[in-house]
Amino acid sequence: MALYEHVFIARPDISPAQAESLVEELKTLIEEKGGKTGKTEYWGLRNLAYRIAKNRKGHYGLIDIDAEPAVIDELDRLQRLSEDVIRHMTIRVEEHTDEPSAVLSKKDDRRRREQRR
Repeated sequence: MALYEHVFIARPDISPAQAESLVEELKTLIEEKGGKTGKTEYWGLRNLAYRIAKNRKGHYGLIDIDAEPAVIDELDRLQRLSEDVIRHMTIRVEEHTDEPSAVLSKKDDRRRREQRR
């Protein structure tokens, strides 16, 4: 099996709870198809670099996946059909880390600096 990182952007008009449940739905789908999931992260509602389908913001999520390419193909197919997902991307990686992603570690650094003040 190969290692992948899957990032998606969901519409801004869904609630954060719905975005987190979308992450859990994807996780169960991967596990049903025979894959394994590692860490999952919900990055929150963030500004987009450019407008996508008239949206300026989106809910971001990340899933680490260990699965066969057929599972990734099915995941991509379902993401294209989903009305809640406006963009998604799956990247093959050499290894997964247990550390928080760069996005979450940046938030933690910002909080620490504010607490020192």
